[in-house]
Amino acid sequence: MSTTSTGVQVAEVDDIDDGEALKVPAEITGHGDAIAVFRDAGAYYALDDTCSHGQASLSEGWIEDGEVECPLHSARFCLKSGQPQCMPATTAVRAHRVEVRDGGIWLHLGPDEGAAG
Repeated sequence: MSTTSTGVQVAEVDDIDDGEALKVPAEITGHGDAIAVFRDAGAYYALDDTCSHGQASLSEGWIEDGEVECPLHSARFCLKSGQPQCMPATTAVRAHRVEVRDGGIWLHLGPDEGAAG
């Protein structure tokens, strides 16, 4: 994995199967939480890995139709925005920008405002 001012390369495009996620440890990104990188319908998304409701790992959740379902209490989050889609979660998780470049998946940390930390 490599780090530049234009993001952190966290994987190659073939490292994540469709409907799956990769957990990137905080030590690699320098972020306060691990980050889950998801692949859904061929697109890549990234959210803070820790559910804002139950402290479970979203990378272990179920991915379908642009959402990830938390494996602990079934809260669902939008993969694009991190916004909760149903109870019991009421607080968003931080979304991050993902770029596919030269066969690699590059992660760009998102802003802190309006999301759980």
